[in-house]
Amino acid sequence: MTQQASAPRMSLLRRKLSFYITLILLLSGKTFAQRVLWADKILGYSSEYRNKDSGQGFRSKQILDEPNKLPDFGYSPCAWQSAMPDGRNEEWIKVGYKESISLKQIAIAENFNPGAVIRVYAYNDAGKEFLLYDEKAAPIAVRGRMLRIFPKQENLVANAVKVILDPSKVAGFNQIDAIGISSGTEPIEALINVAPSALKDEKKENLGKAVNSKGQEINPIISADGRTLYFTRADYEKNIGSPSKQDAWVSTLDKSNNWTEAVNLGPPVNNSGDNAIIGVSADGKTIYLINVYLPGGGLVYGLSKSFYTKNGWSFPKEIKIQNLYNENEASEFAISPHGNVLIMSVQRKDTEGKKDLYVSFIKEDESWSEPKHMGLVLNSASDENSPFLGLDNKTLYFTSSGRSGYGGGDVFLSHRLDDTWLNWSKPENLGPNINTAKHDSYFNIPAAGDYGYFSSADNTLGREDIFRIRLTPSIKPDPVATVTGSVFEFETTTPVKAEITAKILKTGETFSKTTFDGETGEFKLILPLKEAYVITASQKDYFSTTEDIDLVDETGFRTIHKNLYLQAVKPGQQIRLANNMFTQSSANITVTSYQELDRIIGIMNEYPEMEILLEGHTDNQGDVKKNVKLSEDRVLEVKKYLVTKGIGSSRIQTKAWGPAKPIASNLTEATRQKNRRVEFTILKM
Repeated sequence: MTQQASAPRMSLLRRKLSFYITLILLLSGKTFAQRVLWADKILGYSSEYRNKDSGQGFRSKQILDEPNKLPDFGYSPCAWQSAMPDGRNEEWIKVGYKESISLKQIAIAENFNPGAVIRVYAYNDAGKEFLLYDEKAAPIAVRGRMLRIFPKQENLVANAVKVILDPSKVAGFNQIDAIGISSGTEPIEALINVAPSALKDEKKENLGKAVNSKGQEINPIISADGRTLYFTRADYEKNIGSPSKQDAWVSTLDKSNNWTEAVNLGPPVNNSGDNAIIGVSADGKTIYLINVYLPGGGLVYGLSKSFYTKNGWSFPKEIKIQNLYNENEASEFAISPHGNVLIMSVQRKDTEGKKDLYVSFIKEDESWSEPKHMGLVLNSASDENSPFLGLDNKTLYFTSSGRSGYGGGDVFLSHRLDDTWLNWSKPENLGPNINTAKHDSYFNIPAAGDYGYFSSADNTLGREDIFRIRLTPSIKPDPVATVTGSVFEFETTTPVKAEITAKILKTGETFSKTTFDGETGEFKLILPLKEAYVITASQKDYFSTTEDIDLVDETGFRTIHKNLYLQAVKPGQQIRLANNMFTQSSANITVTSYQELDRIIGIMNEYPEMEILLEGHTDNQGDVKKNVKLSEDRVLEVKKYLVTKGIGSSRIQTKAWGPAKPIASNLTEATRQKNRRVEFTILKM
């Protein structure tokens, strides 16, 4: 009886154990999807289509890795096709996998003209061949399919697959996008790599008749403050010259946040040719344009820029790019909001397929380096176009028809992984709230990152319209800060034209430049967070001034207003150097202070007859004699640095005051810090 009673107890125990394991897995949220391997090597093929205008498109290597077209169907250069359509001979391709698996399923992604597959073989580690599929070829009344084969053989371990086609039975080219294998029987699907937490509840908004017409509106370029929208309009009777040509138009937000009726920018930006704005500077005072404008009114291929003046936009000036050429009839460009990086969509000799993304960098003479291919993570054998670089200078948005999507061209994002600009994260699709079965492109985002603006051919008033959609954090660029302000003369507070430079504090690298002229509004800089910056205003005959902007601990978008004041270079002028020039109770100059001393050197080199007086001051804490000695050591250390940089010793006098000349109270640490200073006075010029 004991043995009879023990059997059901053990069965009950197993059931309880199984229940608790299942419960734990459910509560932990863990799911175990089957593993799919996609081919990673070509072991042989009968033929492949080659065309000088297709780059690497249609070749055998296009079958490798995960699908590039499915779940959408249609003709694609990112799939393998044989050299000739409708051939009488069989065509075949054999692929290998990075490891052997217990084979339960083969998935063949027939993206175009399916039905030509007649036999499929698998191979084990010893190279033994197993016939798994044997059917007659025949046309199928669908654009494409995922052909799934479930082997009947038991214990089949395989690491290679061969697919044989009879192209004579299915008219036209027969394309295969990818070949996957799995040890599971759940049907293998082609998946779109959608960005995590992509838009779900947000709906795209047509900007309406003030912006969109029955013609074509594309390429929205939104200003950093989000209140000015430039765009390109074609097939419109009010364009300058022929309605079929493109013109640049502009609309602004009114006080009620409605877009005003769009206005043609007119000459000199628009002429009888194709005109379009491809970017706008952070301060909104420079626009970048396709084509080079000739004095006689014509256009040639290239790029130009126009500056905003009190009389309107200037005649566009050529941007010189080393060895710029394009073998495609179309091209798109995007310039970094900081004006130092240019990304372009062009077709060149080393292009993977059609148009690819290339990067170019500004040089010291303000020309640009030869375009460099941005690599195969971003580029495919199909078109990559309409790039846009986020204001964080590392999030790239572009349209591609060379990776799994919803049809047409889809908008993707990728993150820059290093400073080479050649290493990028795997592109992520922005999802079905933005991407449709039609062409979606030209994504653009203002500094606040609240909305994304883009062009779409879906649900429009005309050919293509401009839409916007509210963004979620996962698809925004990293937050930035907007720094605005004016530059004034210190004594008179009148505006002074100046160059504004933002340098990264820890490296001294120039991150961004702009100008202030007093006639066209404040200067504006866009600075990514998580860095500290030194902002410098400089102008001839003035001593440059700096302000620190610390964004290391900031986490969200913010606007900072900062006015800068310049002091004229003239006899008797006294300049106070930074309070943090020395380490605590020491005469050691901090590394970050060399930039400020280098500005003194620059002025003294500019004025060879200039002589100065360096004066050192301390607070009143501690022994007076020691403070006087400390202030003396500090000015001598500054003098020593200037001399080592080529400034004659006789041009520099020194004076140590210790605590004798405070400029603020010594009651608190904050005010005492102001008293710990070095000043220089111009004695003669």
